[in-house]
Amino acid sequence: MTSSPFQRTLTLPASLCENAAQHLEQAAGRTVDGAGVPLKAFRAAAENDYTLPVAVVEQAAGCLLVLATETAQTVRPSVLRTTIGVALRLRDAVEAVHQPALTTRFW
Repeated sequence: MTSSPFQRTLTLPASLCENAAQHLEQAAGRTVDGAGVPLKAFRAAAENDYTLPVAVVEQAAGCLLVLATETAQTVRPSVLRTTIGVALRLRDAVEAVHQPALTTRFW
């Protein structure tokens, strides 16, 4: 097996996890494909100091973007902005762990 230089988990702020769980509940209620796994993980995140697998956070971001797309015509703009904002914060967290670490050595 090969090892990846990237982190396999990341720790998120409690408020972001709670917001994501709320939105994922809506996504699961609308039967957005794949929302069940991240919903369970985000509900249990407090037990793990808000540390989640990167793949689950990435999946959650995608589910929330699908939810935003599906509800864009039926919810208030502020609700839509909030959903998209949570999805983008999750996506940014995933992107941050995929960035190579900076080294002091020159190429």
